[in-house]
Amino acid sequence: HRNGVCSAEFSPDGEFVFTTSTDHTAKLWSADSGECLRTFPGVSAALSPDGALVITASGQSDAILWSAESGECLRTLRCKGDRVRSV
Repeated sequence: HRNGVCSAEFSPDGEFVFTTSTDHTAKLWSADSGECLRTFPGVSAALSPDGALVITASGQSDAILWSAESGECLRTLRCKGDRVRSV
């Protein structure tokens, strides 16, 4: 991250660490090596309870659902009118 880390949590299996930052990114790290495996854009982010999915808030009018394993965007959830700032 280029700025401070806001939060950090382990995946359920303890193999990964998921962090969010004030630089508007979320990162998935190897707990073993410390290597950054994936970077996700967003002002807020959360890891699913099983560690398979990441959801990010864009700060605009959508939230994005990602595969934690591949980094692939699975779905964009659009909200009419309001900004999505937190997930």
